Amino acid sequence: MNNSKRFLFKKVRGRKPACRQTGIPHFVRNDRLLMLSLGIVGLPNVGKSTLFNALTRSKQADAQNYPFCTIEPNVGIVEVPDARLAPLAEVSKAAKIIPTAIEFIDIAGIVKGASEGEGLGNKFLSHIREVDAIVQVVRSFSDGNVTHVQNRIDPKDDADIINLELVLADWQTVSKRLKTAHGKAKGVIPKEIQLELDVLTRIDAHLQTGKPARQLEFTKDEVLVVRDLHLLTMKPMMYVVNNDQDTSNKEPSSAKATAGEAFVIEYDIPHVYINAKIEAELGELSIEDAKEFMKDLGMEQSGLDKVILAGYTLLDLITFLTSGVPETRAWTCPAGTLGPDAAGVIHTDFIKGYIKADIANWKDFVEAGGWSGVKEQGKMKLVGKDYIVQDGDVCYFHVAT
Repeated sequence: MNNSKRFLFKKVRGRKPACRQTGIPHFVRNDRLLMLSLGIVGLPNVGKSTLFNALTRSKQADAQNYPFCTIEPNVGIVEVPDARLAPLAEVSKAAKIIPTAIEFIDIAGIVKGASEGEGLGNKFLSHIREVDAIVQVVRSFSDGNVTHVQNRIDPKDDADIINLELVLADWQTVSKRLKTAHGKAKGVIPKEIQLELDVLTRIDAHLQTGKPARQLEFTKDEVLVVRDLHLLTMKPMMYVVNNDQDTSNKEPSSAKATAGEAFVIEYDIPHVYINAKIEAELGELSIEDAKEFMKDLGMEQSGLDKVILAGYTLLDLITFLTSGVPETRAWTCPAGTLGPDAAGVIHTDFIKGYIKADIANWKDFVEAGGWSGVKEQGKMKLVGKDYIVQDGDVCYFHVAT
């Protein structure tokens, strides 16, 4: 009989996601953190690099007033603020706190005709083909000192240009793959090749209409073909509207941009409204000073908070927690994840070895003073493999070794 051990976590090295075969999105792994990855796109001079610097609290990205000042992709890692971690760590007397994180990748601006080589072309899109979602920044601010490449302020038209260039980049990918598949389709066509041909042909026809691939529906078998293409327009996307002023508390009224007014580009795509200039100023302050500055401005959330919330909602993600003497830690997984797959976010070996888990709501855990307290008060659940992990669950996995 195998022995049973209770695991809080196990450090995993390397960037290869350990959860791809469990239906969990492609998260980035490194020595310390399990991260959601977001790619930032947009026309030149819309505030992409300014936003990147603000979100990552750095000056890594060049944000000068000329097109294509960003050549190499900027990559920044941001810890996700989570007010639950500190009280959990205090109760558990944890030696350290490790929040979950988001990786932002900022690439060079894309211009109209990029697929045909205009500007710097679309070669930089390769840097975001494996991100989990796309953040498209559009400009709704007027500044005579910051030149717009189209010499006008029209966020809807900006978005149309970028969306078409993403479609055309995907069409190039699909066309090349389709040509290769046709080369394999000789004589008696194997079932898997025929499936690939059918899927690629359907996507190719759809992209030629100028529409994103995410509008199509695929069977379970077809998804396997589509996933290997790493299509940009299959990825979930949000718009970040860079305004002259903070419009976070204003309701969108139309798809037309007016000064300081929230507006909608596409009603089925999430929007986040920010002022990248203010966010950049916040990024240069200490955490406490930034909070005071936000209070003075009447801001309830920072741009980072808004983007994180929108990203988690867009991808339907939740955060579960582990807490003990070694560390208190946050983990990200999709809503609806079963216990074994949640354990698999920590280490894939835990999926096969999963036996059961102790579960407590984080508030109950803190108020009761830890595991012994929630157990005594009847607020701890012992669950099996069919338990669906909830946001805010403190989990203690029992895994066979």
